[in-house]
Amino acid sequence: MKIFNNVAVVFVVLIIALIIIPLPPFFLDFMFIINIAISLIILLTTMYIGGPLEFSIFPSMLLITTLLRLSLNISSTRLILSNGGEAGQVIATFGNFVLGGNPIVGFIVFIIIIIVQFIVITKGAERIAEVAARFTLDAMPGKQMAIDADLSSGIINEKEAKERRKKIQRESEFYGAMDGATKLVKGDAITSIIIAVINLIAGSIIGMVQGGMDFSQVLSVYSIATVGDGLVCQVPALLISTATGMIVTRAASEGNLNQDVKAQFLSQPTVLMIAGGALMLMCLIPGAPVIQIAMLSVMLFTLGFMLYRSAAAKAVLITAEEAEESKPEELSEVNYYKNIDNVYNLLSVEPIEMEFGYSLLPLVDEKSGGSFIDRVVIFRKQFALEMGVVVPTVRLRDNGLINPNQYLIKIKGEEVARGEVLVDYYLALDPGSITGTIDGIETVEPAYGIPGKWIAESQRDMAEVYGYTVIDPLSVIVTHLSEVIKRHIHELIGRQDILSLLENVSKVNKAIVDDVVPGVLSIADLQKVLTNLLKESIPIRDMESILETIGDHGMSIKDTDMLTEYVRQRLKRTITRKYTDGNSIKVITLDQDIENMILSSVKKSEHGTYMAIEPGVVQSIVESLTEQIEHVKDLVSQPIILTSPIVRIYFKKLIDQFQPNLTVLSFNEIDSNMQIQAIGAIRTGSAV
Repeated sequence: MKIFNNVAVVFVVLIIALIIIPLPPFFLDFMFIINIAISLIILLTTMYIGGPLEFSIFPSMLLITTLLRLSLNISSTRLILSNGGEAGQVIATFGNFVLGGNPIVGFIVFIIIIIVQFIVITKGAERIAEVAARFTLDAMPGKQMAIDADLSSGIINEKEAKERRKKIQRESEFYGAMDGATKLVKGDAITSIIIAVINLIAGSIIGMVQGGMDFSQVLSVYSIATVGDGLVCQVPALLISTATGMIVTRAASEGNLNQDVKAQFLSQPTVLMIAGGALMLMCLIPGAPVIQIAMLSVMLFTLGFMLYRSAAAKAVLITAEEAEESKPEELSEVNYYKNIDNVYNLLSVEPIEMEFGYSLLPLVDEKSGGSFIDRVVIFRKQFALEMGVVVPTVRLRDNGLINPNQYLIKIKGEEVARGEVLVDYYLALDPGSITGTIDGIETVEPAYGIPGKWIAESQRDMAEVYGYTVIDPLSVIVTHLSEVIKRHIHELIGRQDILSLLENVSKVNKAIVDDVVPGVLSIADLQKVLTNLLKESIPIRDMESILETIGDHGMSIKDTDMLTEYVRQRLKRTITRKYTDGNSIKVITLDQDIENMILSSVKKSEHGTYMAIEPGVVQSIVESLTEQIEHVKDLVSQPIILTSPIVRIYFKKLIDQFQPNLTVLSFNEIDSNMQIQAIGAIRTGSAV
């Protein structure tokens, strides 16, 4: 029935109505018993759940139960003051039971119960909720970093990371709500004390003035009513306060309140049965309203038993279905791939993968103390700051088919590099200034191809004394991975990455993005420009300047290679900083005759420009270039070829197949404050 889908709304409306509508004693007794039952169910539920998010509606329930107690307090006060102290069997039973024939002693006991409830339970639960909220919010950044680390290492996928982030957010919202909701319990306790005083004083005055009672009658009648009324409200409040303390020591809901009340309350049938049995014991209290208690007790126990049987039947059915579903996979791989969707799962490739031999697993396994994942996270941050690109997730796998000490690096499913390290050794490299030699296993450093030696840990200190550069195995792997990523980053930036970069720029300069993309340049062409820059290791962090340059020249120039040249000139400060150290730059210049020869060989076609140059001329240029590089290798670690702006792109394309990592700059790409020092020249005489 639809009414049950809105039971929470109906119940809240009914509670509000109780504040205004006078209730007969019979119905008031029934509502008092419902209040006790709900409080008992909430308390037991907090004991049975595994975590606070399983009962995420608790802050809302705290508000509802507090409102219920206050409305019943108002209704009972109305009856006490207007009906000569008669407010139903529940109040009379609780009052007589506590007073025990002595109003003075009984009232003192009642005051003690209220004080314990207010000072011990309520204040304690409020403090726990406040501390839990603060610590939960403080722990959020650390939890987010842990999720990012797991995602980067491939332990979890994007979907799992999203779910974990959502859980952290719900948890923080839950504890924040609890911090505020506990103030309701505190206010409820204060209100109960005030109402008790009003019942006793006002009732005594009304009894003596309007009812004609003497002092002893007034004390007997209204003390029973006051104590009984206070207890039937404070007992549920005590249960709720205890439940509050329990749930915040062990956040927010996904569905609406109606759905969550029905789903979460009915998810623990054992709780309903225990609550029904506990209520039945209340019938043993002398003078208790047996009919109301028995009715509600039987209802709770029956509902709990039916839900328990239903859950057990579903569990058996699910187990059988899971067994049936898993059976074909166990029997035959062929049956699994009969589903074409499972075949499609084989087609996806990871941007970056690393495979490790079993001896290297302790270096990358966090459970074994490996810090590889943390190192990758740090590199991702540094690379983003340096190049303006976020490195994709690195998927880690073990591979039993390779050498135990080997590792493979794959880009988009294909191997691009491999290396070999010895876990219990250190790599010693000769920087060219060692004062002694040390014995070790000869090897080659995988990232830069430098000869080195694997030495034992006991030789490490001596190697450092001799001047060797000593590197631990994990650093060797991370350095190799970082260099591979730097060389191939232009292959890893896709359309989705471009959109993410544009979205990031839009946060600070939305106008430039809207002006350039896609009006001046499409996403595909922008990707080509950025790829050209990254291919030559030019940072793209200054996206605003890149987009502004494209906006200035993109309407008249559609060749992405030429647009890249204009962008490079706009980024001359970045390029100068990257390739210079100090106020001067050492370069190898290109002879004017060679530049003229290159320009004259440039031909245009429908697909762009190309060079038609004789192979013999190309060979002589490359020979001259190689000769000059060899000549200046003692002066500079990274030779730089300097050309005129219009020639740079064509010369770079010409020598890429022979010297792919050679840096070629134009005059317009060097800051005007920089002193240019020519230490060599590729001359026409060497090229013909």
